Amino acid sequence: MPHILKETLRVQGTFRPRADDTILVTQPKCGTTWLKALAFAITNRARLSFADADHPLLTRHPQHLVQFIEMPDPHILGHAHVDTLPSPRLLATHLPLFSLLPREMSSGDRCRIVYLCRDPKDALVSRWHFERKVDGGHHMELEEALAMFCEGVSECGPFWDHCLEYWKESLARPDKVVFLKYEEIVADPVRAVRKLAGFLGAPFSEEEESSGVPQAVVRLCSFETLTGLPVNQAGGVDHGHFYMPNSAFFRKGVTGDWANHMSREMGEKLDLVVREKLQGSGLSF
Repeated sequence: MPHILKETLRVQGTFRPRADDTILVTQPKCGTTWLKALAFAITNRARLSFADADHPLLTRHPQHLVQFIEMPDPHILGHAHVDTLPSPRLLATHLPLFSLLPREMSSGDRCRIVYLCRDPKDALVSRWHFERKVDGGHHMELEEALAMFCEGVSECGPFWDHCLEYWKESLARPDKVVFLKYEEIVADPVRAVRKLAGFLGAPFSEEEESSGVPQAVVRLCSFETLTGLPVNQAGGVDHGHFYMPNSAFFRKGVTGDWANHMSREMGEKLDLVVREKLQGSGLSF
């Protein structure tokens, strides 16, 4: 889309990562909102009590709390961009930063990258539902969306290239890039929260462990908690060129829902394409 291209070129020309940045990276509909909530709760727990009724995650949408590099909210930053935010910055992006900014992302003391991916079948079905929800005139059949997906058509580049870029960096520099899977967080969210906290340089202390802080983070950021909040049921997120209702960022929060929308043959077709593209990398879904 033209506005996405314009912002991508702006990022390529002006964005400069800082050593103390933490950047959350996902492809669309791969757990972005959940990851934003978890990272915000973990990194701000020393100054924000989970027992406080005014905790930002209870009064504001996670998308408002962690700004996208390529889609800054004009109501929060005005006409400025994320470059104006003070350090340390907690940012997010859907962009393939290592290929978009090869020199900046490979030089000196680099920032931390948290990458979250998802089973491509679930990612496709979730994106298809999302587009239908935010665009009343969007009537693309799932079969057509699948065909485009298998050809690598995406605003962020082919699904597999995006994953592989960050997967390879996580193997080469595990202290700077962590690679997470949505399914693993769903299966054991407390373990995932501990791993994320450790990577972000904010591991839970023995006192926090004994008082159940990791579990409190999970509860605060759970699908049930977030979807039940009035702030996430009304209003929306303004990305400048388009407006998204807050409710559009939540659907089911489960794994394997693709089977309720795609035939077995469609699933097998996508699995085959992805296996071929990821062959030899050590990454699988």
